[in-house]
Amino acid sequence: MDIKEKLNKLPLSPGVYIMKDVFGNVIYIGKAKRLKSRVSQYFLNKNHSDKTKSMISQVADFDYILTNSELDAFVLECNLIKKHLPFYNILLKDGKSYPYIKIDTSQDFPKLEIVRKIKKDNAKYFGPFFGINVSDVVRAVNYAYPIRTCDKKIKDDHKMRRGCLDYSLGLCSAPCMCKITKEDYNNLLPDVYDFLNGKDNAVYDIICKKMEKAVEIQNFELAIKLRDLKYMLLKLRVKTVTALASFENIDVFGFEKSDMFYVFTVLIIRQGKMMGAKSYSFDNALIDDEQMLISFLTQYYLINTLIPNKILLPIEVDFEDALFKSLSEKLGKKLEVISPKTGVNKKLVLQANANAKEYLEKNCELETKRKRKKISVLNGIKEKLNLKNLPLRIEGYDISNISGTSSVCSIVVFVNGVKEGKHYRKFKIKEVVGPNDFESLRESITRRLEKLSSKDISFSSKPDLILIDGGKGQINACREVIKSFDKDIDVISLAKKQEEIFVEEDPLSKKLSKDDDELKLLQKVRDEAHRFAITFHKKLRKKKQVISLLDEIDGLGKVKKENLIERFKSVRRMKKASVDDLISVSGITPKLANEIIKKLEELN
Repeated sequence: MDIKEKLNKLPLSPGVYIMKDVFGNVIYIGKAKRLKSRVSQYFLNKNHSDKTKSMISQVADFDYILTNSELDAFVLECNLIKKHLPFYNILLKDGKSYPYIKIDTSQDFPKLEIVRKIKKDNAKYFGPFFGINVSDVVRAVNYAYPIRTCDKKIKDDHKMRRGCLDYSLGLCSAPCMCKITKEDYNNLLPDVYDFLNGKDNAVYDIICKKMEKAVEIQNFELAIKLRDLKYMLLKLRVKTVTALASFENIDVFGFEKSDMFYVFTVLIIRQGKMMGAKSYSFDNALIDDEQMLISFLTQYYLINTLIPNKILLPIEVDFEDALFKSLSEKLGKKLEVISPKTGVNKKLVLQANANAKEYLEKNCELETKRKRKKISVLNGIKEKLNLKNLPLRIEGYDISNISGTSSVCSIVVFVNGVKEGKHYRKFKIKEVVGPNDFESLRESITRRLEKLSSKDISFSSKPDLILIDGGKGQINACREVIKSFDKDIDVISLAKKQEEIFVEEDPLSKKLSKDDDELKLLQKVRDEAHRFAITFHKKLRKKKQVISLLDEIDGLGKVKKENLIERFKSVRRMKKASVDDLISVSGITPKLANEIIKKLEELN
């Protein structure tokens, strides 16, 4: 069924659509209130941006999944993006996260905990805290209110005999010694909540009074600690956004873009205080500004689940989107989402935009130069070698064996000129007997191309260029296989001695200057393929040697050998094993263990 037929049969129901390229790779995932209307826009509307046209030109097919509501579609879209990591969707990595303070109110005597992830529990969370040491905030609470500081389990029928150091310093009310009742302890918590919500006057006054008292009794060490906490509280006060009319929790978003990058910046305002700013950069791949922003916000609030009362955005978006409905549901009331035109809210958005621009200019400039240089090198390879394709994905192949035994083929992958280790693959040669590189390459290329329709993240991606070590004979072997699969893939070989490059359908070799970046990249791919093949071959050879040596030991049958390999996983670990380690394996006696150690010492 072609795309036009599928468009006609699309329902007017909410759901998720999944765009795929000719190789079945998922390149974009989106949600829709009405699938037919949304998906049809891509193919029937001609007034698209260049980026949208670029994506649509790669769409060979699409799938869709119906959902009961737009909210369900939103959740499904998020899960599918995480699973497939499509090129045209924003991919927000859950990297370094900022700290929160957690109070688990389900406990009888809850303490303050510093955490970096918010869980779906009944605890109270405050934050995020950045631009300030969150440990100092916890310490300020402890100096003002004797909230317990340890993790000891407190039982009604058990009383600790001695108090800890924090109790002696007045930093803990010692519920473990029954020095405070649950009722009195719980009466402290509202004041703690007020402080963590930004009302710091009471704590500031307590810290100042305790500092003055410490000076009076000449406890200067304590006085210095309290002075530092006082300065920390003053620093918090400076963060107050004076123009705001109330103590609001607001997330302010801004963005800036170049031809290669998008940068989003979020300003975090909690209880009227500017807690800090965080910027995120992405490849400029998605379709338009509104979709880019919605896609970013969707993943941002999957990671940062503490929802503010208000969100300020730099551009108009669909405020009835499922994302905002979902956030309102989490918040427990309607979320206020504004794209301000004037006033203090507009100034905050402009401030966020300015931060995004600063980040783009300072942090993305070097990466932009690197990317442009890589693309320039790839263009150079295409032009200098007269290739049909721009080699965005290069796969390097290398055959390794000793006298035709334990033959292996390595596959290394470079995407946009950068090696992608997670895409590396390897084959054991199964059908070729003896040292025959031509047939080994034929087998490897055949098995690799047979996997183009697989779900494997590497095998499902078609290479633009295959690089092998050798000459015209190796190229011809590969070319025959590629033609049988009817795939448009360039093949070249790079011989080691003279660094000659052979290109298919060209009887003469080509030579690039040893200083050319194009040659250096091709050498890097070839050498990496060789290294990966040798490493894999050595591993197989050692394993084979171990099995061969173990075969010589009387009383060590097939099951015991398999138990040994299962237990130690590698030759290196087995060689380091002691007698006690070996006899821990089922069926291995002390006598057998000593015999195994003796045999393994024969290995180089």
